[in-house]
Amino acid sequence: MPPRDLTQGPIARTLFVFALPILGGNALQSMNGSVNAVWVGRFLGEEALTAITNANNIMFLLLGGVFGFGMASTILVAQAMGRKDLPGARKVIGTAATFFLGISIVLAALGLPLSRYVLVWMSTPAAALPLADAYLKIIFLALPFLYAFAFLSAILRGAGDTRTPFLFLLLAVLLDIVLVPLLMFGIGPFPAMGMAGSATATLIANAIALAALLSWLRYRRNPLWISRGERHLYRPDWTIVRALVTKGVPMGLQMVLISLAMIAMISMVNQFGTLTTAAYGASLQLWTYVQMPAMAIGAACSSMAAQNVGAGRWDRVDATARTGVGFNFLLTGALILPLILLDRFTLAMFMPPGSEALEIARQLNHIAVWSFLFFGVVFVLAGVVRATGAVIPPLIILGIALWGIRVPFANLLQPVMGVDAIWWSFPVSAFCAMAMQLAYYRWGNWRSARMLPPEPEEVAIPSEVPGQVPAPVADRCARVGER
Repeated sequence: MPPRDLTQGPIARTLFVFALPILGGNALQSMNGSVNAVWVGRFLGEEALTAITNANNIMFLLLGGVFGFGMASTILVAQAMGRKDLPGARKVIGTAATFFLGISIVLAALGLPLSRYVLVWMSTPAAALPLADAYLKIIFLALPFLYAFAFLSAILRGAGDTRTPFLFLLLAVLLDIVLVPLLMFGIGPFPAMGMAGSATATLIANAIALAALLSWLRYRRNPLWISRGERHLYRPDWTIVRALVTKGVPMGLQMVLISLAMIAMISMVNQFGTLTTAAYGASLQLWTYVQMPAMAIGAACSSMAAQNVGAGRWDRVDATARTGVGFNFLLTGALILPLILLDRFTLAMFMPPGSEALEIARQLNHIAVWSFLFFGVVFVLAGVVRATGAVIPPLIILGIALWGIRVPFANLLQPVMGVDAIWWSFPVSAFCAMAMQLAYYRWGNWRSARMLPPEPEEVAIPSEVPGQVPAPVADRCARVGER
């Protein structure tokens, strides 16, 4: 699919159509994780489910660590495409590709010898520790493939193409689903690898899907493809590197804060025993589906807003935010109700028959699942304000919500509320985050932020201007990507 212009057409329809493949991709990834959890939880037992729950928190942290660099790449590419600056977009892609490859290799090399120590630090139950360590070591080997696939998906989204990443993610998920039981139980010519088989399936599936995606982009002569004669574009442009770091690190820290908070939460949950941790792990599987619409809409809003920032269409930026919040309430709310009503059936899929953890999971799910309605608003509005380069305030808001409210609430109120303090900390912190994000969107100066340094003569855009950027300023902004 060629790059898509998100600066034209009706806001609601354009946003919805653009977000659908992202939502589909999130659904595929969640389904993949759920299928793995079903195989592990029902056939390997609560200890194995506890192991994969702990290890997946580390994997989420690893992917979250580069989330910011991917988002920075998306925004830079989207702004360049909004300015009709294809050479500038390709320059960003070449520099960012080199950057991502280096990070993935370093993290994989560090993670292999340190995985067991990290799991011990998380208070992973002793019975689950060897299983989690075997799983996590292979995930570290898969990191370069996971990072490369995430990077390509990010730049394609920035160019307005969400369909191509979805199709190749579908390939990866189907391969993973097929390979998991084969490698886990040793079916046919495959060795019986247990928990490690699940991680090995992820590695193989993503390596094949990445190779297929690269081959497809080259075969289709995608405008963003960098050919052999253009390898000089892979040499880092240090202005772009600085933007990736200074803008990407705060955005990545948002995901890291979420990941560390989840690790802090599961470390507290682990203290209540394997049954409670298994119940929490089963609930997390359902929660991945609840948060899918908000994450998809937030990602779509960020790309759409960034193209319109590049084009100077500030009226469409504000309309994108309003439409995204409306879609979040509609779609996230539509998922919460059936998951509450049917949670006895859905939660039981991730546990052995007759597990005592089921009622614990139902109790915590009834309390905490509503928090994703509030966090959806945070995802959407943060995605819009990040599209300009305003990355610090959303980070501060998230840090306060998670580490100033959620973790202290869960920790300090346990003597009074018991384990319910952990569950109630989710809706309380989410509502506070929504209130803070709404206030910043309304009164903050995010419209005056920049991803790349402005030209010396450029005049800053007043934050109160709701309409389009004056033509002379827009012209000067267009030249920033040509530097």
